[in-house]
Amino acid sequence: MAAHMLISEANRRGIGMTSQRTRERLIARLCEAGITHPDVLRVMRELPRHLFVDEALASRAYEDSPLPIGHGQTISQPYTVARMTQTLLEHGPCDTVLEVGTGSGFQTAVLAALVRRVYSVERIASLQDCAQQRLRLLKVRNVRFLYGDGFLGWSDYAPYDGILVTAAPRGVPRVLADQLAPTGTLVLPMGEGDRQVLMRVIRTADGFEQLVLEPVSFVPLIAGVA
Repeated sequence: MAAHMLISEANRRGIGMTSQRTRERLIARLCEAGITHPDVLRVMRELPRHLFVDEALASRAYEDSPLPIGHGQTISQPYTVARMTQTLLEHGPCDTVLEVGTGSGFQTAVLAALVRRVYSVERIASLQDCAQQRLRLLKVRNVRFLYGDGFLGWSDYAPYDGILVTAAPRGVPRVLADQLAPTGTLVLPMGEGDRQVLMRVIRTADGFEQLVLEPVSFVPLIAGVA
């Protein structure tokens, strides 16, 4: 379904629950939860998350919770988006970022507001088509999209200063780690079921430095395309 069918004029303008006051309450919760990066908070405050969910769920867009987007996928809760983005940026500036899992396009839009270029890979064509339409609506022009297998990354534009994965593999995919630039940062959920953790992997001169950050819950990273 075309994005203009998904995003009505009323939804573009926003409704009661998408008011600035509602957004400020969300930002306050993010701050309380430990999000401190000023640019991440600014983007989370300004980006209209209600445009990235079905219109029937728009009134819940600024709750700090994941929401379904179809095909068994979800838009991550705002805290998770902010936490992963902050982790990606705190090791140093990112010029180019690979995103594995376009999904709704919300995380893509957050990254696009903070780095020079985003390369986003998605295995479900219809999800990526809708995400592209949403980003065009918001006049986001620094994202390139690939319909493909996220496990393979996107070697054409490697190495990347940062890689962010929005679904959980069982372990760190070596192909993705190898597409990191020197000192680059990979942020991803890892594990299965209720034993998933958020990981930060930094490429060093000696290999890869891994750090477990916190428990998370993501859909699994699946090989191939749908």
